[in-house]
Amino acid sequence: MAEPIDSSADVPETDATSLTPERRARRHPSTRPAAGRPARKSRPARDVRAAPQRAAKAAAKPARSLATLAIVAGLVATVALPAYGAWKPTADAVTLQQVAADGAQSLVVASAADTPDLGRDTYAATTPEEIQKKKDEEAAAAAAAAAAERARLAATVRSAPTSSRSNVDLNMVAPGSGAVRWPLNSFTQGDGFMSRGGAHQGVDMLTGGGNPIFASAAGVVRVSQESYGGYGVAVTIDHVINGQSVSTLYGHMIYGSRQVASGQYVEAGQVIGLVGSTGRSTANHLHFEVRVGGQLVDPISWLNANAG
Repeated sequence: MAEPIDSSADVPETDATSLTPERRARRHPSTRPAAGRPARKSRPARDVRAAPQRAAKAAAKPARSLATLAIVAGLVATVALPAYGAWKPTADAVTLQQVAADGAQSLVVASAADTPDLGRDTYAATTPEEIQKKKDEEAAAAAAAAAAERARLAATVRSAPTSSRSNVDLNMVAPGSGAVRWPLNSFTQGDGFMSRGGAHQGVDMLTGGGNPIFASAAGVVRVSQESYGGYGVAVTIDHVINGQSVSTLYGHMIYGSRQVASGQYVEAGQVIGLVGSTGRSTANHLHFEVRVGGQLVDPISWLNANAG
């Protein structure tokens, strides 16, 4: 019986060019079948690396779908939750007026209020002539009151001792014809303006007690008092001289010697009182102050510049 001969003709030849690079790399001379052994048939080649990649892609698709759904749900929640959080359910529905009732201002209209009837006798209309007549009557009344006050003061002065009045004619006027006059006929200057360390705001005019004091200019009496602080019996007069506001003060008069009252109009050179030593004073003299535009000025310099 003949022995089977393993012929190489039975093994199909494989062209080296038909192998993939990987399979060619795996092929080695040592792997060739040994002589006398039948050669194994080769199996179809598989792409080993492609299988894991396909599995990973298949698993990634559901994951991407889930991630997309999660992102969409997050966006919806982000937009919707603040609106739901701000909303609070109320037990009962209320109107806008009820909500604004607490602390709100309200307007109550009394629809039942009666409207008074307006007749011709409920108001008065005056003509310019009637208004001027009313003003004239008021001015005449004020002048009469001032005249009565002057008469009362003159009677008071006449009743004072003759030693204090020195037989002064209260109807006399200061000498001169200018808009500004000297307040005394004659005097000796005592403490000057801003003396005593700046505390003396006027000038002291020394003269005998009971000598008349004259208004330095025409104006309206603002103060006429028996006790005006340290000035004692004093008078102040407001003037308008050359368009300027001027105020003069006369202090330390004799008690009861004032000839003018507050609100009274006086003429330049008119007697307004008598020299005395009342208030913060140690001798008979007139304390005279002048303010121009509210500012104190030296009375002697002002008189020298304006009196005539």
